[in-house]
Amino acid sequence: MNEVQIYSRSNCHLCDVALETLITLQQEFDFTIDKQLIDGDPQLEDKYGESVPVILINGAPHDFFRVDPERFRNAMAKL
Repeated sequence: MNEVQIYSRSNCHLCDVALETLITLQQEFDFTIDKQLIDGDPQLEDKYGESVPVILINGAPHDFFRVDPERFRNAMAKL
């Protein structure tokens, strides 16, 4: 099964919207969502900082700031 990771922060509106979009896309594709908060994790804060939400598909970087549904569909169709 494919895994989509979303790195986010607490109280992040863009992160909430991205997660909602991913949940909607789960109706079309078979994947799990692993949400990781970067708050308080120096390594993750250093790596992702203000770029959240950051979306990875099966560990590979895909998008940041938002989820483009068409781009996501195209990526999932290639798996």
